[in-house]
Amino acid sequence: MWLLILLFSAVISTALWYVKAEEDKYMLKFLSLILWGASIMVFIDHLIGYLLEGGYFIEISIESTVLGIVLVISALIIWEIALLVKDPKKVIHRRSIKT
Repeated sequence: MWLLILLFSAVISTALWYVKAEEDKYMLKFLSLILWGASIMVFIDHLIGYLLEGGYFIEISIESTVLGIVLVISALIIWEIALLVKDPKKVIHRRSIKT
């Protein structure tokens, strides 16, 4: 289930980035890259586990759903930190006005 949650989040963030691609003021490209990287990593993990151990490819349980939500929240936290460091609206680091 966590693979599906990450893929859904990656697709949504990519669509949002594509709509705002000219400006990319809020670094949506960075967010979509984080989510796509995590999705690819989880896909490879599921694929190797399925090929070596068998069983289900997509596990549907409460634990895997919570794990997917935690991973999306972690990606959003990393994106927020990067946004605060870049400060696209110059809210944190206001430039001094010379008079």
